[in-house]
Amino acid sequence: MRQQGFLPATKEELEERGIAQPDFVYVIGDAYVDHPSFGPAIIGRVLESHGYSVAILSQPDWKNPESIQIYGEPRLAFLVSSGNMDSMVNHYSVSKKRRKTDAFTPGGVMGKRPDRADMVYSNLIRHVYKHVPIILGGIEASLRRMAHYDYWADGFKRSLLLDSGADLISYGMGERSIVEIADALNSGISVRDLTFVNGTVYKTSHKEDIYDAIFLPDYESMKADKTLYARSFGIQQKNADPIRGKRMAEQYSEHLFIVQNPPAKPLTQEEMDEVYDLPFQRAVHPSCLAEGDVPAFSEIKFSLASCRGCFGACSFCALTFHQGRIIQARSHESLLREAEAMTKDKDFKGYIHDVGGPTADFRRPACDKQLKAGACPERQCLFPKPCPNLKADHSDYISLLRKLRAVPGVKKVFIRSGIRFDYVLADPDQTFLKELCEYHVSGQLKVAPEHVSDAVLSKMGKPERSVYEEFCRRYRKMNETLQKKQYLVPYLMSSHPGSTLKEAVELAEYCRDLGYMPEQVQDFYPTPSTMSTCMYYTGLDPRTMEQVYVPKNPHEKAMQRALIQYRDPKNRDLVREALERCGRRDLIGYGPKCLLRPAGGRPGERSGQKTDFRKNSSGNKAGGRTKQAETNVRNNVGAKKKTIRNVHKKK
Repeated sequence: MRQQGFLPATKEELEERGIAQPDFVYVIGDAYVDHPSFGPAIIGRVLESHGYSVAILSQPDWKNPESIQIYGEPRLAFLVSSGNMDSMVNHYSVSKKRRKTDAFTPGGVMGKRPDRADMVYSNLIRHVYKHVPIILGGIEASLRRMAHYDYWADGFKRSLLLDSGADLISYGMGERSIVEIADALNSGISVRDLTFVNGTVYKTSHKEDIYDAIFLPDYESMKADKTLYARSFGIQQKNADPIRGKRMAEQYSEHLFIVQNPPAKPLTQEEMDEVYDLPFQRAVHPSCLAEGDVPAFSEIKFSLASCRGCFGACSFCALTFHQGRIIQARSHESLLREAEAMTKDKDFKGYIHDVGGPTADFRRPACDKQLKAGACPERQCLFPKPCPNLKADHSDYISLLRKLRAVPGVKKVFIRSGIRFDYVLADPDQTFLKELCEYHVSGQLKVAPEHVSDAVLSKMGKPERSVYEEFCRRYRKMNETLQKKQYLVPYLMSSHPGSTLKEAVELAEYCRDLGYMPEQVQDFYPTPSTMSTCMYYTGLDPRTMEQVYVPKNPHEKAMQRALIQYRDPKNRDLVREALERCGRRDLIGYGPKCLLRPAGGRPGERSGQKTDFRKNSSGNKAGGRTKQAETNVRNNVGAKKKTIRNVHKKK
């Protein structure tokens, strides 16, 4: 059953379709954007394609029970999702300060969804409708499906399924599980008996009904002993694969258990194409536009999602726990159809902003055996070194990009979702690097080394510093060959588990030698159900059970962050304190390697770092600005002559 137009998102639209009672009411914390980059749109369209009616209830007033009753009681179930983003990450910075805008709300208005949206929406529904099934889905529920550390409450929390009052959690990518759930409910099976669907979590009061399962440490024991939680999380990580993964159970009391079924199988390429070929309007629903555009949609409107999953498995990323390590990719034909439709949009200017996914250049499973045997539980594909079985091959991605560049109306195809530079190096054919530099970079390529200390990188699950430096060398050489002036912009992270002030100083020295001071620095953010968050909470690496240093003190975290931005005058006191604490007063002075001038400076000299315009290995100029930043300033006609004069004076 395919309908034209949006899924009904108002009572009037439901009536226009002649639907007296929808099969599902889908409560979401985002504005309703009918685009396949938004999870609720995909789930709604997939259900519709299987003959079910879905009414979208976007950002209801959670303080008013009547807001949940707009469509009445659904025939089969309420579906609940906080949206494309965890509501707490959406609302709060890593310092737990309230953000000012919400990118998934019209006009960027903050406050249209509650904190812990899944729990609040679900409890609101249960207050009004005592017996209707409630199914949670999306990133927030997926990462809270078992007992977990909650950074915002700084405490160990139960499975969201218990605190929400919902009946099931559909975790990961939910196309398979939601259809199986819908078909079961439609056939008359009680939601309490839906214990057999892969990709779901359910609760039961009968231990004897749990079959073929690994029993994890019970909740109360883990709450009392963090070591047990670290062991439990290590087991969960090893069973996050849809082929190798086992059923797991967590006990909360004598008569209460949470059971996680194995992950759902990944979609085939044909199934992926079918999903993305559904009749998405690729627009924001008109009812959501009264307060303005949805910023998050503006960012991805002219981007193409070519793949899912990531075998990079960075410790601080939740993708392994949510999408899994097995790559799923769309066909060239499907992506070309979407690109051609994109060119007909009145707002399209000829630029495809991205062609990628969690990692843009992953277009196939890491090795030939993954689709049959699954990802290895005891071995990573790229860390600490590329696995001997890894098939590093960009040929399919190169072919796809060439076809997209040839689409009439397309001027430029960018790659912005990030490449895995160690995967690029592992490919013996450097054609991709050449075409990346020649066609797909706009002055700057953003990459994510995250840190430069090998001790910290090992905890991050990232390659050694030497690997990144080799990529920098090849990138610079390729741009010289092509006679292009293009630069690398590294993403850097402070205060990750394993980082002491010593490693933070090492990162600051790297920024000094690079001649780069990032405008923004990302503090490590302990989001639920990542390896790094487990380290943060327990002080243990769940892979080895070894002790890990964790910077938790806000002042130390501020020093680590300030060291990366040591040229910023407001960070001066923090940088000095950090250098003195770790015995690095040698970096305070007038030498070329110093990070900080002594207070007052030399007679007749202003306090602060002099600008040194010596070129370094990455092609940036030392002194706090990249060449691209210099160019951006000089493009400002009013400031052009003054800037050039200042540059010559400092030389």
